[in-house]
Amino acid sequence: MRVCYFGTYWAEYTRNRKMIEGLRRNGVEVIECHEPLWLGTEDRVQAASGGWIRPTFWLRVIRVYSRLLHKYRGVGDYDVMVLGYPGQPDVSLARILTWMRGKPLVLDIPASLYLMIRERQFIKRRPFTGYLIYCLEKISCLLPDLLIVETDEYITWFQRTFHINKSKFRVIPLGADDGIFRPAAVTRSDHRFLAVYYGSFIPNHGVQYIIEAARLLRDEPNIHIELIGNGPEKAAAMKLAQKYNLTNITFEGWMDQGVLAERVASADVILGAFGSTPQSMMTVQNKIYEGLAMEKPVITGNSPAVRKQMIHGEHIYLCEQANPQSLAEAIKLLSRDLELRKSIAKKGYQLYCERFTPLALGSLFLSYINQLVESRKIVPG
Repeated sequence: MRVCYFGTYWAEYTRNRKMIEGLRRNGVEVIECHEPLWLGTEDRVQAASGGWIRPTFWLRVIRVYSRLLHKYRGVGDYDVMVLGYPGQPDVSLARILTWMRGKPLVLDIPASLYLMIRERQFIKRRPFTGYLIYCLEKISCLLPDLLIVETDEYITWFQRTFHINKSKFRVIPLGADDGIFRPAAVTRSDHRFLAVYYGSFIPNHGVQYIIEAARLLRDEPNIHIELIGNGPEKAAAMKLAQKYNLTNITFEGWMDQGVLAERVASADVILGAFGSTPQSMMTVQNKIYEGLAMEKPVITGNSPAVRKQMIHGEHIYLCEQANPQSLAEAIKLLSRDLELRKSIAKKGYQLYCERFTPLALGSLFLSYINQLVESRKIVPG
């Protein structure tokens, strides 16, 4: 099997790395035909919120796609083309290229650009841009032969929002990169119970509820919460912590993944996502799988997507979404029950090894690709 991974996808995004590595571990030859267009999530958000109308943006687009087409001419034959995330802007070009060669096209779409800007209230400020992104994403879902999403809940959302046939979808969880996130023994000099959150400060992660939980835990001197990352809501989160004069919470910026893995390894528990936005209810965030991969107990919001993948009290500990009191009680309970922490960490890690490693994800992806390729073969007679 020879797969052309094509487009302007974010090469350093963990989803793309895991999918490519997973295919390679399963014996697939993956040729990356890639040119970077996006600098990251915030770059995409800025473009969606009006930056796309600037001449400098379109000059960047022309240069990037010119280089991409030049690279494509040297790819040679392949069995299927896959568009990495975010691949929505690349679909029309990719569809033309694959039609010309008679090859199937797969789009990995673990998250919706349209939903992202809707949750961040950009559509209210720029409705025309919102409409264009809606049209772009609908076309990007209609043209490929196969769509890969993260959860069943996302299938339902895409069907309802863009009226896409359910038969086009297949589910591959996000999983975690075991080359970075794996069990490691780290000894801390202090004896505090450390709960670590890391990720973007955006609505679906519900960081404000972690701040409120820290306020409820301020009289528990042994418990400390660390928030790692950046994002549009970080300033508000820090302001809220200052308002409450909290000394049991600290903030850190983004870290290199190797350094981040060491920090996670030193934690007693990992905090997932606690927002109640549609995206929060439909996804199982990277940090949840990564906590499992490091054999750490994870506390996260009780969403339908998480419940389908993991069992409360066995693989993970669930609290109510958007409920600081429930989160504070979960942190307090696990801080006092070492045996429960050990049990959840052990069983969560076993589940990760069975279903969420790059090897397991790649095997599932390869089975979908094989089915697609076989279904397109013309049987003589």
